[in-house]
Amino acid sequence: MTKNWIERLNLRHTVLTTIISVLSDCCRMLYQPESKSVITVVLKGYPRLSETFIAQELRALEKLGHRLHLISLRHPTDKKRHPIHSEIEAPVTYLPEYLYQEPLRVLKSWWKVRKLPTYRQVFSQWLKDLKRDFSSNRVRRFGQALVLAAELPKNSSHIYAHFLHTPASVARYAAKFCDLPWSCSAHAKDIYTSQEWEIGEKLDDLKWLVTCTSFNVSHLRKLATAPDKIELLYHGLDLSRFPKVNGKRHISDGRSADAKVRILSVGRMVAKKGYDDLINALALLPDNLHWEFEHIGGGSILSELQKQAEKLGIAGQINWRGAQSQQTVLQAMQEADIFVLASRIAEDGDRDGLPNVLMEAQSQKAAILSTRVSAIPELIEHEKTGLLVEQRDPEGMAQALATLITTPTLREKLTEAGDSFLRDNFDANKWIGKLSSKFAKESQR
Repeated sequence: MTKNWIERLNLRHTVLTTIISVLSDCCRMLYQPESKSVITVVLKGYPRLSETFIAQELRALEKLGHRLHLISLRHPTDKKRHPIHSEIEAPVTYLPEYLYQEPLRVLKSWWKVRKLPTYRQVFSQWLKDLKRDFSSNRVRRFGQALVLAAELPKNSSHIYAHFLHTPASVARYAAKFCDLPWSCSAHAKDIYTSQEWEIGEKLDDLKWLVTCTSFNVSHLRKLATAPDKIELLYHGLDLSRFPKVNGKRHISDGRSADAKVRILSVGRMVAKKGYDDLINALALLPDNLHWEFEHIGGGSILSELQKQAEKLGIAGQINWRGAQSQQTVLQAMQEADIFVLASRIAEDGDRDGLPNVLMEAQSQKAAILSTRVSAIPELIEHEKTGLLVEQRDPEGMAQALATLITTPTLREKLTEAGDSFLRDNFDANKWIGKLSSKFAKESQR
């Protein structure tokens, strides 16, 4: 009897403890988030396969205790997702991609926001901007800002935009409506395809801006009345997702058809990536070299590149794989002997900043060949951590490719040095704390 009574008492104690624990967890879920400030993050589109650096940053901020709410100006178009997108806990709100698609939502937002004491000031600023940039895009930015201001996530203390062009415009107008501080992370295209008057005025209005290369810092500080607002913050690489590679040997030298040298490139098929230059370079390689080229990424000019490769007689050596998940990309990098990116400045000024794919490939000990564009030399030092050629130079790229193909010892030397340099200087965990501290200061104001 005594034993049964003790067992029943222990069972009741266990049940009671479980109930208390569950109630405690529920209370934390119900009340703690309401009191914690929210960083409202404005993105051009979410999720995007080509923007793993943003997803990496968002997840790192969450792990450091920040509460985020994502605002996307566009709905996703990629059919696949990276695993990290499933790890991100922040809710996502999609603004009207085009105002005519959700007219009632826009009208309702305007009706609410027009009553704010800041409305006339922001409306005047927008009219001034519209006169200098008379476009439907400018109208859409204002409409999206109205919706964001009207539906601003509860407890928002700060608005943070990724990209200095459209997302920053929406963030700027919305922040002014709501009398909130805002900040920005600038990258590449958003900087070099924006008009200087607009960049300067945004830099005057925001609290701070981080950008991913020293090259960008120098450029933006020339346009700012308060240069100290602009700071370097490399995206870096989350090395826990790209573990150190041991035992990879570079052996193939292009002489055997049974051991072809594997060349890889990952990137969107757009003008600034220079894939037509790369195809021309591949066609210039000596006929007695055995190689195969693999491309991963989506884009609008695939058919043009395929026709170019067919015309040059190398289509049979190229595998166009399209957009792929990060796991597939990682495996391809592990198997690659050479990773090449023929970045260049496009006719409209668009260019790469410091492409994360170069760091990813470097972490997997693929020998890097790229161009002297923007901040790429900040990562790749010629003949030390990789090879660099001038942009739009297929002949120079072909010579460098031939050298890497025929010299596996050089590839091995470059990959070892590149991997060490990457881990010493571009570990994302060494940089994310700087961004986290900025948000922590804002939440304490």
